[in-house]
Amino acid sequence: MTDDAALQDRYAPNGVCFGCGPRNEKGLRVKSHVRGEAVVATWRAQKFHEAYEGALSGGVIGTLMDCHSNWTAAYHLMKQAGIDIPPCTVTAEYSIKLRRPTPTDGDIEIAAHVVDISGDRATVEAELRAGGKCGRNPRYDFESNARGFESLDLLLRAAEEHRVAALETNDDLMHRGGVDKSLVDELLRR
Repeated sequence: MTDDAALQDRYAPNGVCFGCGPRNEKGLRVKSHVRGEAVVATWRAQKFHEAYEGALSGGVIGTLMDCHSNWTAAYHLMKQAGIDIPPCTVTAEYSIKLRRPTPTDGDIEIAAHVVDISGDRATVEAELRAGGKCGRNPRYDFESNARGFESLDLLLRAAEEHRVAALETNDDLMHRGGVDKSLVDELLRR
């Protein structure tokens, strides 16, 4: 994997998130790339992403911005903590100011950067551009879910001990490359 690989491909190649999961064939599959302190993405809409002729759905905008900004926060939290994989993060809060319709006839570019980071929390600002114009300027607050990260680490160690291949063939534990929710719930109860 190259240094320019998308964060999603580098750290979550089996992810099934609708917005950013590489393994979700029907998802948006946003690809976030680190460019200095910023994280950028270029995405192209299809007709079924439109709210009306030529304009991107606000729900799709929210999903793109949320997933991309979440990866921005996770990447910078990882760097701050000096660890090799990003912590599991959740969106604590976000708001988007819808300035104008977003055209769907060309590339949609998203740029995000961290404006505040402390401990397990990061605040990200992001901008969406389409047709050469800025359409959205949201602010996101993210929290690292340390317990979730610890549980994922436990799961990964268990998978290594019991052979990853065995987990991948067991439909009760794996679903399209992602861990079954009941297994995660069990780990979180520990």
